[in-house]
Amino acid sequence: MTSGSALYVGHVTHQRLTPKRHSLRHRVYWLLVDLQDVEVLGSKLRFFSHNKTNLMSFYDRDHGDGTDTPLYPQAIAHLRKAGIQDDQIQVQLLCMPRVAGYDFNPLSVYFCSSSEGLPLAVIYEVNNTFGGRHSYVIPVASSATGGNGNADVGEDIIRQQCDKEFYVSPFMDLDLGYRFATRAPAEHVSVAVQARKRDSAIINTALNGQRLEFTDRSILRLTISHPMLPMKVMGAIHWHALKMWWRGFAINPAKPSKDMAVSIVRPNE
Repeated sequence: MTSGSALYVGHVTHQRLTPKRHSLRHRVYWLLVDLQDVEVLGSKLRFFSHNKTNLMSFYDRDHGDGTDTPLYPQAIAHLRKAGIQDDQIQVQLLCMPRVAGYDFNPLSVYFCSSSEGLPLAVIYEVNNTFGGRHSYVIPVASSATGGNGNADVGEDIIRQQCDKEFYVSPFMDLDLGYRFATRAPAEHVSVAVQARKRDSAIINTALNGQRLEFTDRSILRLTISHPMLPMKVMGAIHWHALKMWWRGFAINPAKPSKDMAVSIVRPNE
């Protein structure tokens, strides 16, 4: 295992608050891959591969711009556009793996930090079930320096916000805002996202995971305890959508986005 990579096992929760209550909780697991060391990781493990089929795989084209271009330079290019010019930047990506040739990640999170381990930015990569993807690049400012209006670090939690720019669900409006509360990976990792309309919370979502060593033994354990994970996630999304439709949730008539876009969230936006 490389020092910047790990596995996390835990839960995803959703709590829809309005116009009706609806909730879900599912047990899942994630990869945390250091984007500079992912090729090395793939060469050291029997059951994990980078850009190759295996029991558990990680493909560059499942993220970023959807091509085979390595993800590390893609992330660095976004950080440069956001004004982050540090020479040595570690980028760790938290996501679910490709299993049996299939991948789907509703949310993948890039943790970008300095060589001293200080958080520089978080990139939230959102996928919808229509083939679209949108990334929100949000710089981090320490609360000790007063913050920058959209990012604040306190008590090891990074708090950020931005406007929603991407069609995700037919049951969600587009004119919403996101609030993020993120704890960088250590023994635990957590990402909480609240979608809001003006001053009212619409939905609370969160992922919480506990660290496992990235070993062949852990890979076998997780593929047995969570078989066909990406397929189950996609199935659960459609199952809950059917339940919400049956319960009379209104459907947004907006056209689903299939674009691959990036938003640079600048200070005080």
